[in-house]
Amino acid sequence: MSPNPIIRGVELIAFEFTKDHLTTDAAQFGISFTPGQRNEQLRFGVRIHTDTGVVGEYIPPRGRAKLIMAAVEALSHLIIDRPALAREAVYARLRRATKHVGEVGIGPLDIALWDLAGRLHDQPIHRLLGGSQTRLPAYASTLMGDSQPGGLSSPEAYADFAEQCLELGYPAYKMHGWGADVAREISMLEAVAHRVGGRMGLMYDAGSHLPTLADAIKVGQVCDALGYEWLEDPYNDGGLSIHGHRRLKASVKTPIMITEHVRNAETTTDIVALGASDFSRVDPDYDGGITGSLKAALAAESLGFDTEVHSCGPAMRQLMAALARSRYYEVNLVHPTAGNAWSPPIYACGYHDELDCIAPDGTVDVGQRPGLGVDYDWDFISKHEVARVVIGAV
Repeated sequence: MSPNPIIRGVELIAFEFTKDHLTTDAAQFGISFTPGQRNEQLRFGVRIHTDTGVVGEYIPPRGRAKLIMAAVEALSHLIIDRPALAREAVYARLRRATKHVGEVGIGPLDIALWDLAGRLHDQPIHRLLGGSQTRLPAYASTLMGDSQPGGLSSPEAYADFAEQCLELGYPAYKMHGWGADVAREISMLEAVAHRVGGRMGLMYDAGSHLPTLADAIKVGQVCDALGYEWLEDPYNDGGLSIHGHRRLKASVKTPIMITEHVRNAETTTDIVALGASDFSRVDPDYDGGITGSLKAALAAESLGFDTEVHSCGPAMRQLMAALARSRYYEVNLVHPTAGNAWSPPIYACGYHDELDCIAPDGTVDVGQRPGLGVDYDWDFISKHEVARVVIGAV
């Protein structure tokens, strides 16, 4: 077999599946709990084919498929006839190509190339990166608040759900609240802390919804008094303002976490180095894949900072297992009634990111199969296929 297979084709497969008790907006950017509703969700898979027959695969587990699939299709033309193991050169080529239009399409291609390398070398990705972790401590990260019976409709409902997560074994719990109502957010923070504080770690993600810096300072000082572990994306600058977040940090003791909405390693590193965030935050789906995320994480580590990996999925587990300074795996957007809002039924190996994915000790498994460590259920995907695009030869 060639020591460096050549990419001959990229195959993109769009498919739909149904999730209960959820609704999404038309672009599938936002999602909310709606009892009794059945929601059609769109996802897509990437398969990179080479001249030697080895194939790399990845299915981004979250929404926004129309936008991301279109970006991946456009970028796929730039990797045909390139060496499949030359990930650094591919990453640099795609970064140059996207400098005017954003980088969201790079991630799925890069992750599929890492999967391909793992399959070629018969190793999981984290081991190719020098990692040795087999289990990761996890936290439950809630869906946004709602006003529905059986949902996250009150501070007490958040506290009840926190207690449920504690009983399952989660060592930590993070809230996404209702948004701009500062008094309501504070009531939620207080209810949860009074119920489970001291028994599990607590974090708050404002999702950049608090209207002003003054609101973020007010909420942050409540987090100080209650002992929260971090305050994430505090107000509606989108997590981008270095000056604003340095001012926030001067007024709040709780560690601040931003950079989730920053799309490259250079800017993420600048924000951390200039004192606007106490953590680096990366997401392989959006931040240039495993290659781009690893650059940001290693830069943060060299500066003495931790990196927290955003959201959940096989790529997130493989990346985190290779990092020296990353504390929690995020079981993202879980809900007491609707389960995991985004998680698709696409795995043929027992893998999932539902609320009960953790072991009794509060950890999740890192796949040891080659590449991403999972087997996809391509029969299910084919049965639910709605579109297919082929670039090059497959």
